[in-house]
Amino acid sequence: MNETSNYRKDIHPLKEHSSFHKMIKKEGITLRTISVFQKIIYTHYMDHARHFPWRETSDPYKILVSEFMLQQTQTHRVIKKYEHFISMFPDFPSLAAAPLKNVLEAWHGLGYNRRALNLKNTAEIVVTQYDGVLPSHPDVLITFPGIGRATACAIAAFAFGTPVVFVETNIRTVFIYFFFTKKGTVKDKEILSLVEKTLDRTNPRHWYYALMDYGVMLKKRFKPLTKKSAHYRKQPPFKGSNRKIRGKILSVLIKSPVTESHLIESIDAPVEKIKRNLLKLEEEQFIKRKGNFIFIG
Repeated sequence: MNETSNYRKDIHPLKEHSSFHKMIKKEGITLRTISVFQKIIYTHYMDHARHFPWRETSDPYKILVSEFMLQQTQTHRVIKKYEHFISMFPDFPSLAAAPLKNVLEAWHGLGYNRRALNLKNTAEIVVTQYDGVLPSHPDVLITFPGIGRATACAIAAFAFGTPVVFVETNIRTVFIYFFFTKKGTVKDKEILSLVEKTLDRTNPRHWYYALMDYGVMLKKRFKPLTKKSAHYRKQPPFKGSNRKIRGKILSVLIKSPVTESHLIESIDAPVEKIKRNLLKLEEEQFIKRKGNFIFIG
């Protein structure tokens, strides 16, 4: 952080918005307005920083695991699984060598099981192609399965301190709140430009943590902010979804291989939907068949 010890402790984050908005309207994005914005964000972070085990390490492997887990999943659910997963698979070689069944068992409860498969496949690539060392550049990270631009940049910032530019849901909320009060719909392209201009390049790791924590606070108080994003999409219902059926199939198979007929009897869903999801899981190499039995591959 940039001299955070000098930041005023009496700044109330929400009260500051009105005066900051007037300053931006009058001056635009200047060194002074950027400095004030950083002070507001860092002051809140000093007093209200969230503490997670993945923030207490700079180990690229552990940060990679956390970023996969945090995709579309709230932190309170991740924290329950993260430490157990790390204890089971403490590094790239152990995860790469582990049977998929064991990985899915450790992942069970987080949902979106494809992330676990992608994480294991990524570990295998790191071990076989990069001598067990995670590349630091986002352009390389984005080539790994399950890693998009935002995740690649987050890993680069948090594991390697690289001053990259990215947006995720909480960061998006902060910039909408401070810079787009009067605008109806905001595109990420507009936000990214401001993220780049206001980035603390000396310590991007803590700056992004601070932005995220401020965004969490804002979302608790101003939930409609998220909906101003042009990229906002309401998550479809989990009940009756293919995602739920896939999860149930894998939950049964984690315990032991079973026949297709036994699997169909075990899951409360239309037979055709179960069969379609079985075919999809087989295509994605989650499951395999041997004789009459289906098992995790």
